[in-house]
Amino acid sequence: MPETRTIRVEALSRVEGEGALNIRLRDGTIENVQLNIYEPPRFFEALLRGRPLEEVPDITARICGICPVAYQMSSVHALEAALGIGISPEIRRLRRLLYCGEWIESHALHIHFLHAPDFLGYESGIAMAADHPLEVRRGLRLKKHGNQLLEVLGGRAIHPVNVAVGGFYRAPRREELAALIPDFEWGLEAAVDMTRWLAGLPFPEFTRPYEMVALSHPDEYPFNEGDVASTAGYTIRVSEYERRFEELHVSHSTALQSQRTETAGCYFVGPLARVNLCRDRLSPAARRLADDIIGFETPCLNPYKSIIARGLEVVHVYEEALSILRDYRPFQPARIAFTHRAGEGCAATEAPRGLIYHRYRVNAEGLVEFAKIVPPTSQNQKQIEDDLKAYLPSIMAEPDNRVAELCERLVRNYDPCISCSTHFLKLHWDRR
Repeated sequence: MPETRTIRVEALSRVEGEGALNIRLRDGTIENVQLNIYEPPRFFEALLRGRPLEEVPDITARICGICPVAYQMSSVHALEAALGIGISPEIRRLRRLLYCGEWIESHALHIHFLHAPDFLGYESGIAMAADHPLEVRRGLRLKKHGNQLLEVLGGRAIHPVNVAVGGFYRAPRREELAALIPDFEWGLEAAVDMTRWLAGLPFPEFTRPYEMVALSHPDEYPFNEGDVASTAGYTIRVSEYERRFEELHVSHSTALQSQRTETAGCYFVGPLARVNLCRDRLSPAARRLADDIIGFETPCLNPYKSIIARGLEVVHVYEEALSILRDYRPFQPARIAFTHRAGEGCAATEAPRGLIYHRYRVNAEGLVEFAKIVPPTSQNQKQIEDDLKAYLPSIMAEPDNRVAELCERLVRNYDPCISCSTHFLKLHWDRR
């Protein structure tokens, strides 16, 4: 009689939401791998219908407490496209600075407290702190810098309230931003040291033939403008996104999964995709550092080395933030005036975890008639399942607790909208 093995991970913690992992094997062959997201859907797109468009940035910020800026910025860009609003260079630069704050706090959290412990054999960042106190203190200080910048520009560190369609409700005073410069000068040096430390971690040998997708801009590292580029060799306008990529509802998940429209294949978004596609547009310090790191040639197809890509991005955003902080002069208006009109617009930006796509239709009264929001984690879900299918055969001879540990490391490469709980995967085996 064939041997059937069912592995059930009851709860995925350190994710923004609730999920499980189901694996079924028969005679040593993997029959199915499911990333089972079972949290009740929150219906943000339906919640936005009928709302004044001015409320959209504050509502979409509540989608995520770790990367609210990306949701806000995607929504304001899409709504500005629908309304024909052109922002000033000063507003555009402040928006990039706001992105710097979010990337710093999000990447610092993931690197020091959620991902580095995996490589060093610790169950948590707290456990790692006993042997690596300097690294953990550094991570806390870096994260604090990001939060401080969000407070100054956004009004508060979590779910900022200063972002508006057309710009900002208030531009910061020069002295508010100048006060951050000393900390950010320290942070740039610390980020370089951090990335060199990350480059020395032990990385498993695991590569896949990924299609990596990210925004690409000819003159700058991508935050909130550019075309959608792929390592498969094509570049499309953001307005063509829905022709190339589609969302599907799968029976084992309340979260939609994204795939390539033409091939039904999965794809990879996030820091590693951005560095692979836009390495030459990293800041000078980040580029020099990338060139110095042995074993990080691009294209890099080892997902475990995403942590190095995150480190390089932290260096980049510190250097770019310092440039803006030093040159900042108050300006008016902080918000471009506009009138309501019927229209439709879309936009894509780069959250810490990867590409976000928004599309809205509004009527002449300024009310939202339609909204579509595609987060980065939903775009990576199918890729995560595909990675697990490829990886599991090599580890199934390991003890149960080791399989659980290795699975959580693989999933955590994608930084899937994580929270700060103490356990990630709980693995139960049902052997029949």
